[in-house]
Amino acid sequence: MTAHALAGALADDGRRRIFAAIVLGATSATDVAQRTGLPARVVLTGVRRLADAGLVTGADGALAVDDASLRAIARDSRPADSTDPDADPVLRTFLRGDVLVGLPAQRGRRRVLLAHIAERSFEPGTRYPERAVDDALKPWCVAGGSDHATLRRYLVDERLLTREHGIYQRL
Repeated sequence: MTAHALAGALADDGRRRIFAAIVLGATSATDVAQRTGLPARVVLTGVRRLADAGLVTGADGALAVDDASLRAIARDSRPADSTDPDADPVLRTFLRGDVLVGLPAQRGRRRVLLAHIAERSFEPGTRYPERAVDDALKPWCVAGGSDHATLRRYLVDERLLTREHGIYQRL
């Protein structure tokens, strides 16, 4: 199952309520119907759909969340690591594709990472207003490894970008 299919299975409010009831300990369709207030027919259909999606086991007996299936979905849904496997170990450690998963504490490692981000995000000699710099850095930060303002500040501190009167430039 893909993350997209998982989202589809839980897109319906009734199925989410059914799944929540099972997560919270309901082990039969009757128990789920009592906890959710949904009609038995809706519960049975929802349980069948959740079982078909691989989220619930025991559609014919004791209901339970299919933990193994959820772990497999989480494992298979991680962003692909598109960095070159032979690339710098710093990039392999702190990037997943073009997403930053953390910032190194050591200045030398942080500089390697920042240089990579600067090369991929900014053209040498092109002048960028602060908003454009922020827009270029935000996609790197979607995983919560840092925020765009911190990246911008580090890029300037490491002289990978210059800043003059709110205009940035990669040298």
